[in-house]
Amino acid sequence: MKLPRISGKQMRDALLRAGFQVVRIKGSHHFMVDPEDTTRWATVAVHSGETLTLKSVQTILKSTRLTPEELKNFL
Repeated sequence: MKLPRISGKQMRDALLRAGFQVVRIKGSHHFMVDPEDTTRWATVAVHSGETLTLKSVQTILKSTRLTPEELKNFL
């Protein structure tokens, strides 16, 4: 399945819907963790009007252990 082209804000909102919480913000980077399994985490760069690179989306999906299908459901 193809990875979606989304912004950092859309990724952050999707992860919030997936149960992740923002634990801290430093500049434009939002550090998020799953409160039930702290080994599932992500750092999302939220820059206004910018789309995340496909490599960034892949990295976030890998560290959160979400599939592209699950991400699309949370968007």
